[in-house]
Amino acid sequence: MAVIREEDVIESVADALQYISYYHPMDYIRALGRAYELEQGPAAKDAIAQILTNSRMCAEGHRPICQDTGIVTAFVKIGMNVQWQATKTVQEMVDEGVRRAYLHPENRLRASIVSDPAFSRKNTRDNTPAVVHIEMVPGDTVEITVAAKGGGSENKSKFKMLNPSDSIVDWVLEMVPQMGAGWCPPGMLGIGIGGTAEKAMLLAKESLMEAIDMSELKARGPQNEIEALRIEIYDKVNALGIGAQGLGGLATVLDVKIYDCPTHAASKPVAMIPNCAATRHAHFVLDGSGPAYLEAPDLADWPKVEWTPSKEAIRVDLDALTPEVVQSWKQGDRLLLSGKMLTGRDAAHKRIQDMLAKGEPLPVEFKGRVIYYVGPVDPVGEEVVGPAGPTTATRMDKFTRMMLEQGLIAMVGKAERGPMAVDAIRDHKSAYLMAVGGAAYLVARAIKGSKVVGFEDLGMEAIYEFEVKDFPVTVAVDSEGKNVHHLAPLVWREKIAKERLLEPAE
Repeated sequence: MAVIREEDVIESVADALQYISYYHPMDYIRALGRAYELEQGPAAKDAIAQILTNSRMCAEGHRPICQDTGIVTAFVKIGMNVQWQATKTVQEMVDEGVRRAYLHPENRLRASIVSDPAFSRKNTRDNTPAVVHIEMVPGDTVEITVAAKGGGSENKSKFKMLNPSDSIVDWVLEMVPQMGAGWCPPGMLGIGIGGTAEKAMLLAKESLMEAIDMSELKARGPQNEIEALRIEIYDKVNALGIGAQGLGGLATVLDVKIYDCPTHAASKPVAMIPNCAATRHAHFVLDGSGPAYLEAPDLADWPKVEWTPSKEAIRVDLDALTPEVVQSWKQGDRLLLSGKMLTGRDAAHKRIQDMLAKGEPLPVEFKGRVIYYVGPVDPVGEEVVGPAGPTTATRMDKFTRMMLEQGLIAMVGKAERGPMAVDAIRDHKSAYLMAVGGAAYLVARAIKGSKVVGFEDLGMEAIYEFEVKDFPVTVAVDSEGKNVHHLAPLVWREKIAKERLLEPAE
């Protein structure tokens, strides 16, 4: 009979969460490396290169892959014969591990969890509590899988109670375009089928803990209907041409995982949850012999990809930026930004809205400025700023017209913009620029200076002024309202369809 100590659980959880903050699962890196080799879309290939370069930098520097270090989920399988040497509950042990990991002085992770979610939304400051699922199983060990899921991908989760005769494939193909690029493709789709509503969602989430094996599956062929369904969804989703970061291309998903379980005869619950380009999960087993520490991967296993700015990229001086220059950009153009730009996201935009409604003066002058939607990780050592990748821009759509009316000239974020924002951008002849989600450490290297200039009490949601040098972005919506996230996938969808028609029949 194994005796599992409280401290061993805490230390193992903390170690695993630090580990996954800077090490991608190697199955993901291998799959992304294959996608990079095959990718034909220039913008998508550039985005994948940034993600792979960022991944290796994070592995070398032990800094977060993404500034959104996620909400922690733990799947805990407890052997029926286990004996505990603990005073804390399993939830309390996992939470203490989370607290220890996220407050680690050498690699402090961003605390994103807020309590009182419907009202005050106060940050808990240590990223607790985790979401913990406990299952009793045969044996005398404790198996724990931990995952850290960012808000951008988690927010794109889908669920529907289908009729028994409805097509799961048709529903997935309807939902994926609606997810846009806010989940930072290429990644995985986890699908849960059956049970009840909450069970289907749990199945979808747990399926994402599996290793990527689509290449192997396609090579040997499906051996059951679930495997055939995985392949069908994988092929048909990639045929949509959405591509990396929604920029149009061949690789939208790297794998599709499906878990199912029995359900009511009248029901067909189906859930779908995406994993982003910063996919983070790890598994370990406690057998009573002490904490479990994960072995570091071999850096030689990373693909030999090192991103450098495109020769076609247009250099932009933010300190001399004019409306005429902004109006010269076209959707799909790649830019390198240098100079000073402001930051701001949800909380800052809401406070600006409230201040304007009251006639109060704003702490910052926005006329002629560019704003970056970001909530950076705290810096460590000599860093100017911690990993500082873009946040999902659609959350700022309802504030866009208001900000442009204050004289804002352009915005930087990730993923697509909705019709409300695109209309405002066109009306004000401004532009929306997209940075790559999943390349937060690489992006942060372009930030040479940082200072708070407004709403300091908001912490990572304060308004900063960044001094940047060759900060890489793509024009996603130009001053005419032309939208790369709409136009590029259409082009690639047609290209993929034509290529498949030309393939010889088997």
